[in-house]
Amino acid sequence: MARAPQLPQGSRVPGRRNPTRSPAKRPGVPARRSISVPGRRGRRGSGRRFVLPGLLGLALLWLSRGWWWPAPPPPQLILVLGGDVAREQRAAELAERRGLPVVVSGGSNPEYAHWLFEQRQGLPPGQVQLDYRARDTLSNFTSLVDDLRRARIRHALLVTSSDHMDRALLVGRIVAGSRGIALTPVPVACGDQCLPEGRRKVWGDGLRAGLWVLSGRDLKGWAAEHLPGWLAPAGGPESDLDQAGH
Repeated sequence: MARAPQLPQGSRVPGRRNPTRSPAKRPGVPARRSISVPGRRGRRGSGRRFVLPGLLGLALLWLSRGWWWPAPPPPQLILVLGGDVAREQRAAELAERRGLPVVVSGGSNPEYAHWLFEQRQGLPPGQVQLDYRARDTLSNFTSLVDDLRRARIRHALLVTSSDHMDRALLVGRIVAGSRGIALTPVPVACGDQCLPEGRRKVWGDGLRAGLWVLSGRDLKGWAAEHLPGWLAPAGGPESDLDQAGH
């Protein structure tokens, strides 16, 4: 059997690429350069650079909303947060004077409320709605806000005690504001019975309100576990384990 002819070392077989030799560079043609693809870490770093400017831009947009946000109509409703009958008495006077409907969230018992609004103040039964779904300040708004939106309420008077107004107004403007409802505060003097609330409790409820807008749920338990510095200690003097409107 005849052997295949042996080629001299370094010789090239016609029709085949010689693996032992690199292709010759053509004159005037630049050599190829490898393209470096940025890794994941680089993309994350570039994305983080835009987070702070984005948040600052949103904050400036929110603070300047008074220049571009359309003005709300005149008040269409009186929203009363329960917890003190003085609030309901003030709302009854406002309703008689201005002819506005009243919604009491988590207020006094029905017997007293009907006596106050209908017999004492002389309001027709259809002008007052009693709602007892709320358990605390946040649910004062979350239990009602979609009902108010369906009723096309865009502006409500918010009646609560003066020592509770800061927290109620912050929570209300976040929750009701997410549905396009403006709130105008009507504080009720509490005199010697005032119990000033700490900023931690105010901003803790504001955080809960923001989480509710994003998730549709009260994430108080999650926030207490993951963001303990934002919420008052459970059972402490600033705990929000209170009745509706407190």
